[in-house]
Amino acid sequence: MNKKKILNDPVYGFVSIPSGLIFELIQHPYLQRLRYIKQVSMTHLVYPGALHTRFQHAIGAMHLMSLAIDTLKGKGVDISEEEKEAALAAILLHDIGHGPFSHSLEHTIIDGVSHELLSSLLMDRINNEFGGKLDLAITIFNNKYHRNFPSVSFQSIGC
Repeated sequence: MNKKKILNDPVYGFVSIPSGLIFELIQHPYLQRLRYIKQVSMTHLVYPGALHTRFQHAIGAMHLMSLAIDTLKGKGVDISEEEKEAALAAILLHDIGHGPFSHSLEHTIIDGVSHELLSSLLMDRINNEFGGKLDLAITIFNNKYHRNFPSVSFQSIGC
């Protein structure tokens, strides 16, 4: 199956899926479930046009990460293809632990358990299914990568 695809994102337009691994992650049921979780919780009840899903957010975040990496590479920062794919996987999965109504019910369903913790646990589970292909992505997500990229912690961006 050809895994080079293009999605039409409602915010960014055409977004390329850069690799087979990223395509497989997008196809995974854990990520697909984000199609049914709203990015802005119940805001659409007041503003009917405010419909954006966590899935759309994940695709958009991956697209922006790709642009940022390409910009850094264009400025001479040495970023390998392996690092780029891992960063894209990490940002694609950064919100995978969100539940229904996003932040609004986050601590109501399971008291004291954040979506970041759930994201980390789900990433570990997917990594096991994928035979360790997400090791570097998880290391980057957890801010444990040995390179000091000028970046913001995935867990501090508040998505």
